[in-house]
Amino acid sequence: MILNTIVEKLRRASKEDFKGRQFEAWLIVQAVTWYLRYPLSYRDLEEMFAERGFAVDHSTINRWVLTYAPLIEKRLRRFRKPHCGSIRIDETYVKVRGQWRYLYRAIDKHGNAVDFLLTAKRDADAAKRFFRKMLKDEPLLSPTSVGTDGAAPFPTAIRSAVEDRLLPLDPVHHVTKHLQQGIESDHFRVKKAMPRIGGFRSFNTARRTIKGFEAMLWLKKGFGFAGEWTVHSQNDLLAQIFGLQKVNKA
Repeated sequence: MILNTIVEKLRRASKEDFKGRQFEAWLIVQAVTWYLRYPLSYRDLEEMFAERGFAVDHSTINRWVLTYAPLIEKRLRRFRKPHCGSIRIDETYVKVRGQWRYLYRAIDKHGNAVDFLLTAKRDADAAKRFFRKMLKDEPLLSPTSVGTDGAAPFPTAIRSAVEDRLLPLDPVHHVTKHLQQGIESDHFRVKKAMPRIGGFRSFNTARRTIKGFEAMLWLKKGFGFAGEWTVHSQNDLLAQIFGLQKVNKA
């Protein structure tokens, strides 16, 4: 019942999503999700659609990704499972215009997504911003156990979150390499489809596109729904949140 209510709200909100677009909605969603799901370039997708009789320029697909990747992330965010109370936090490197930027990420000990944040710097202020983003909407589900690596900004960020009442008064802070292996593997899963040569062209492009990469990983992991969770199941949910019958009609 709750799931049906969420889907119906999303379907009503999606009425204006594709207004004025030259191509049908299902093709746009298919192009965006293929880019976010697999290690494909925009030109790869241009050729793939040409094989199916659709003349779609790679620059058009790029604009679709920048528009709809954040929208997919926003709508799938509602389906995430609550974390179990024990989370793992780490940052990984992302290249933007030839410079390394930092993607802060958190999962719980079972691998369920918690949150993420792209930052220009790797310091205490960035870590504090990530903790606020991660915890501000979930005060009743504040983790009691936090695992990190030995990076200096994390203890400061944890203390700040406690002072802001976003964490309990005495959270357990684990600094153990063994416990971090899960999130380090998770970094690879979200980064494998990202641009490998030159990285992203701008910080805004990276921020918007990474929202889509993260959302597609959430989708692939599943949201605890009953039954087998296949690519077809994933596409069915994507279709529902955009008010479509199907995503892949080709």
